Amino acid sequence: MDGYDAVATSTRVSDLRRNYLSFMDTLAQSIANIAPTLTPTLNITLVAANAGMGTWFVYLLTTVGLVLVGMNISVFARRFAASGSMYTYVTRGLGATAGFLSGWGLLAAYLFTAMATLVAFAVYVNQILAYFGTKAPSILLYAVGGVAIWYLSYKDIKFSSMLALFLEFVSVSLIAAMGFIVLAGTGFHIDTAQFSLQGVTLSGLNLAMVLAVFSFVGFESATALGKESRNPFRTIPRAVIMSTIVVGLFFALMSYIEVVGFGSPSALTNSEAPMNDLAAKYHVGWFALLIDLGASISFFSCALASTNAASRIMYAMGRDKIFHESIGRAHLRNQTPHNAVTVCSIMNFLVPTLMVGIKPMDAYGYLGTSATYGFLLAYILISIATTVYLVREGQLKLYHALLSAGGVLVMMVPLIGSFYPVPSFPYNMFPYLFLLYLFVGIIWFRRVASQNPASLKQVAMDFDANEEIIFSRK
Repeated sequence: MDGYDAVATSTRVSDLRRNYLSFMDTLAQSIANIAPTLTPTLNITLVAANAGMGTWFVYLLTTVGLVLVGMNISVFARRFAASGSMYTYVTRGLGATAGFLSGWGLLAAYLFTAMATLVAFAVYVNQILAYFGTKAPSILLYAVGGVAIWYLSYKDIKFSSMLALFLEFVSVSLIAAMGFIVLAGTGFHIDTAQFSLQGVTLSGLNLAMVLAVFSFVGFESATALGKESRNPFRTIPRAVIMSTIVVGLFFALMSYIEVVGFGSPSALTNSEAPMNDLAAKYHVGWFALLIDLGASISFFSCALASTNAASRIMYAMGRDKIFHESIGRAHLRNQTPHNAVTVCSIMNFLVPTLMVGIKPMDAYGYLGTSATYGFLLAYILISIATTVYLVREGQLKLYHALLSAGGVLVMMVPLIGSFYPVPSFPYNMFPYLFLLYLFVGIIWFRRVASQNPASLKQVAMDFDANEEIIFSRK
C-alpha cells in the first residue's frame, strides 16, 4: 500500500480538516504536551536528588535516548499520516492486537496527563489568588479550566495549538528570565563541579534517568495531527525530533542554572518551589508571582494539548468500531473530533473532582505516574515495530536496527525502575493497576472482534480504508 500518493476515498460526510496545520502548529502540539515549564518548577528537584551534580548530564543523556525513540516514530511518520498516532503505526508493524494495546495505553496516558495538569493548574491558580488574599474551590477551577479546554479543542485545532504554544512561550520566557537573573547574581562563573560530574554515581544516574524521562512524555503527540497537517511526511517527523532536542537542551540548561543558584544539589532538592525560592534568594521576590502565573499557563496548555491528542486517538478507534461509531465522527463545520473531545473533557473533569479528598499535589503525582506507563508501553512497542515493519518491507538497514534496539533499551530503564527498587505505597500499586487496565482492554477488544469478525482483520490489514491514511512513496 506504500505506493500510493492519494487519500483513500470515503463516503463519510465529515472528517478532520486536511492540509490545515503548518509546521509551527504541529510543533506547538508536541511542545505544549511536554510542558517545558513544569520541569524547572517541579521535576528537576526530583532528578537532582539522585543525580546531584550530574543533573544537567542526565537530561542531555535522556534527550539523546528519546531522540532515538523519535527517530523510530519518524520511520512511520514519513510513510503514513493518520490521526491515530502510534496506534496506527504499531498496527502497521506488529498487527491489530499490539496496535490496540499501543492506542489503549496512549489514550490512558494522554487522559491522565490532562487530568494531572488540570489539577496542577488549579493549584497554581490558587497560589496566585493567595497573593490577593483569596482562594477558589478546586472543583470550580476544574470546571472553568475543563470547559475552556473543551471549547478550544471543540472549535479549532489550529487556534488551540497556537494558543498553547503562545502560552508555553510566555511561561518559558519567564523561567529563562529568572535563569538569567540567577547567572547574573552568581557572576556568570563556570561550575567545574557540575562539568566534572563530581560525586555522581552510576546507580544515581540510573534512578535519575527514570525521573528525567517523565519530563518528556508527550513529545510524540504531533503524530496525532497527521491527517490535519500540511505535508505531514515532512512536518510530523521534524516536529517530533525538534521538540525533543529544543526542550531537552532547555532542561539541561535550567538544571545547571538551578544547581548554581542554590549552591548545591542538596539545597535544590530540599526546595518545594525552586523557582520561587530562587526569586527570593536573588532579591526579585515579586518575580515569584510571574513564575506562578507562567506555571499555571503551562499546566493549562499541557491539559489542552493532551486533550487534543487523546481525542484524536479515540476518534481513530471510533472509526475502527472499537468504540461507538459516534466517537469516530467529526464536526461538519469545525472538522474536529467533537464527540471524542466531549467525552475526554467530561473525564478530565470527573476524575479530579472525585479525588478532591486527596491532597492536590498527591493527586497530581498519582495521575502523572499512571500516565507514564501508557507512554512507556507505546514507546517500546513503536521501537520494536520499526524493525519488524522494515524487515517485512525489505527496507531494513543496520542503523534502523540500532535505532530500534536503542529505543527499547532506553525505555526499559524507567520501566524496570517502576518495579524495582519497589516504590513506596501507593506508587508500588500503579504498575499492576496499569496491567489490569491492559487486561480489561484486551477483553474489550476481543469482544468487539468476536461480534464483528471482519473488524479485527480490517484493523490489522486495511487501515487505509478505516483510518483513511494518507500514503507516501517513501
